[in-house]
Amino acid sequence: MSTKARNLVYLLVLLVFSTLVFTFELDFDDLDLEFSDGSMLKPSNNKLMAIKASNNSLLWGTYRPNLYFGIRPRLPESLMTGLIWFGVDDYKGFWQMRHACDQSDELDEYSYKKHDGRSFAMQTITDIKNNLMLKTEFLKAPGGENGGDWAVRITGEPIVEEASSAISFLYYFGLEGEGSLDLLNDPDKSGLKGPVELSGESPELGKFRIRVVEDSLNRMPRIITPTDLNKYPNDLKKFQYWGHLVPDGEVWRAKDYLNGMFTTKLRNYQPQNDVYPPPPFLFALNNEVDENSNFFVIQKMVDTPFQFDIFFESDSSPAHIDDLSNLLKISSRDFDERFEKIFGLSEKGFEKKHIYFAQAMMSNLIGGVGYFYGSSIVDKSYVDDVDKDEQNLEDKREADPQLTPPASLFTATPSRPFFPRGFYWDEGFHQLLIGSWDNDLSLEIIKNWVSLIDDNGWVAREQILGEEARSKVPQEFQTQYPHYANPPMILMAICSYIERLNNVTSFTQFNIEVNQDQTTLGQLSSTTDPEILPNRHLHDPELAKGYLAEIYPKLRANYKWFRRTQWGEIKEWGRKATSKEAYRWRGRTPGHTLTSGLDDYPRPNPHPAELHVDLMCWVGFMARSLAKVAEKLGKDDDVEDFTKQYKNILANLDDLHWSENHKSYCDVSVDENEESVHVCHKGYLSLFPMLLGFLPNDSTKLGAILDMMHNPEELWSPYGLRSLSKLDEYYNTGENYWVGPVWININYLALSSLYTNYASKPGPYQSKAKTIYKELRNNIINNAYNEFEKTGYVWEQYSSINGEGKRSHPFTGWTSLVVLIMAEKY
Repeated sequence: MSTKARNLVYLLVLLVFSTLVFTFELDFDDLDLEFSDGSMLKPSNNKLMAIKASNNSLLWGTYRPNLYFGIRPRLPESLMTGLIWFGVDDYKGFWQMRHACDQSDELDEYSYKKHDGRSFAMQTITDIKNNLMLKTEFLKAPGGENGGDWAVRITGEPIVEEASSAISFLYYFGLEGEGSLDLLNDPDKSGLKGPVELSGESPELGKFRIRVVEDSLNRMPRIITPTDLNKYPNDLKKFQYWGHLVPDGEVWRAKDYLNGMFTTKLRNYQPQNDVYPPPPFLFALNNEVDENSNFFVIQKMVDTPFQFDIFFESDSSPAHIDDLSNLLKISSRDFDERFEKIFGLSEKGFEKKHIYFAQAMMSNLIGGVGYFYGSSIVDKSYVDDVDKDEQNLEDKREADPQLTPPASLFTATPSRPFFPRGFYWDEGFHQLLIGSWDNDLSLEIIKNWVSLIDDNGWVAREQILGEEARSKVPQEFQTQYPHYANPPMILMAICSYIERLNNVTSFTQFNIEVNQDQTTLGQLSSTTDPEILPNRHLHDPELAKGYLAEIYPKLRANYKWFRRTQWGEIKEWGRKATSKEAYRWRGRTPGHTLTSGLDDYPRPNPHPAELHVDLMCWVGFMARSLAKVAEKLGKDDDVEDFTKQYKNILANLDDLHWSENHKSYCDVSVDENEESVHVCHKGYLSLFPMLLGFLPNDSTKLGAILDMMHNPEELWSPYGLRSLSKLDEYYNTGENYWVGPVWININYLALSSLYTNYASKPGPYQSKAKTIYKELRNNIINNAYNEFEKTGYVWEQYSSINGEGKRSHPFTGWTSLVVLIMAEKY
């Protein structure tokens, strides 16, 4: 390479590096920079441009899943936007302001019907109380140095066409951190003629403009008369507005600030002859901008139908979004085509209504992806050496919860209204589906989770980052403890990636031309092909190996942490076993094992002699999975160690946990004489060796498990496998959480294992495995679809008695695995 060319490439690398570090929060190590001749930096300029293009496509998104609709970038302090609405047909509508997802709002449905995770999303919201059908559409055009442009279209239609509704439409923009946000329209106490324009600037986003444009057919509420227009100062033919200075970290309280402003206005309002103006005037913004405002709310009083477009335009973008209507149509069509190409549901014979259902499930899972930033609460007063007898642990410590330094997380969430935050074991299930749809989006989320594993190898099972996240969590559940574990499902998603990688038959190098006379990053062409961006780490072996090498050390540390902190006693209780492998969940209470993920599933009373069969299986699963990663990285010594430990776990699984009397795998504890005993509650716990594929095809234990699964008096129901045997004394008792209802995640694991390990391979139980697989798959699909059609939602769990959806809704976390079940992608 010539000196001139080398200097040019170095310059380009520095430009890209500075942009990525300050705009996309990537560490220098992420780039693994080194040239092919061994000097200085790597990867090639092509790789850097590919990384730049991919991060552009993921900078902005619907990353505020706890809201009915909101846009933000993946940056700690930056621009956040959100939608708020309420009815103004009468005065009480103000007290039913819609902002954050809340089951008490009693919306008939709110559901992303299409969401590709990068550039396009479409959601519908049915608000019966306000006779309003809302549609939100999001379109993104990555480009330039600062993440590109985006546009939002929000449309409102009456549900009952003969009766239009008066709606207060509000959209807000709040800028936190360094920078400025200003209203460009000339201030006017009566309101602003559209479009409303804002300009802003921040170190990460550069300079940008925002436009709020209404459709020419929008109309004021019918309850407004010409006399009203002349009587009150607010001209409701115009946009109303309010600018306010909000402290950093407070924009998420937008509804509270609005309530405060309206409350003050109402308190100070002097009615004429004790008569208040019509609601649209009474609840109009005050058309004021405070000094140094960083929070702007734009309001329009409208009758249905209505339409608003919101445009964010970066000064660095080479071209702005034009012809939004046509681009939305094209994006919708492209989504349909890609969905069928990946999942093949039409080819499998599913009807359009079932495909619509599947698209909604996957889109809601992706629409639940969020970016979170802030401190969490961790109590480090527990230490390993006092954890042997957890029954008396409270007497040996003083609680010492502390705020951690701020951290960020890019994650899917289980339920937008009820669980809008990250959960470690849920995320592994989420990424099985997201990875099938967009490999590199999934890898980015997984990498974010892995980055949170600390130097000791621990990662909190719930990520409650910042005040906004904590506002949705009861105080008693906010503190995390560094001796509490959680099922390491994230490794299943990583193994799924490795399987996709192994199935790639050809590799694609990114060819991004760099001409000698190009001297700025903005002049460089970039790869934005939708076929390439989601699959860079599948079609480039260097990127694939680099990714695995980056996450491997922390995964290995997490495995060692499991073995060190969740150990279990064998010799002390006179047990005979092949090796020392034995484990028990820490953080137990008499009625709950929250750390296991199976919360109220029946267990022995907490005791240091306990051993838990599911945890034994999870540690074995970790060993087997890490062996696959180590093999990809050529770490032969690690492969040997993991394989040996896995074999020892399999041996001890039978030695310690198989009960010949019960024909089942069981937890272990001690009786009143301190003698080791099996404590058997047949259900999901008993299935784990089969769920994770530990049992040979010809094992009589497999036969016993299949019999239990297919027995209507035990686990079998027309709606899926029950979480606890119908014969168990705790079936459908107490909280009735994991003691009877049907859970999709465990049913998915059962179907996946049957399909992959037992129904497709010769053995004495192959025929039975095929029968169970076919019937169980049909039961799960049919019931989930029927409940969706009946209620408009997918649910956290389903009744094993009548199939009804139960608990939080929409629950579009692991329940969305029904898509993979339909597609038979395991």
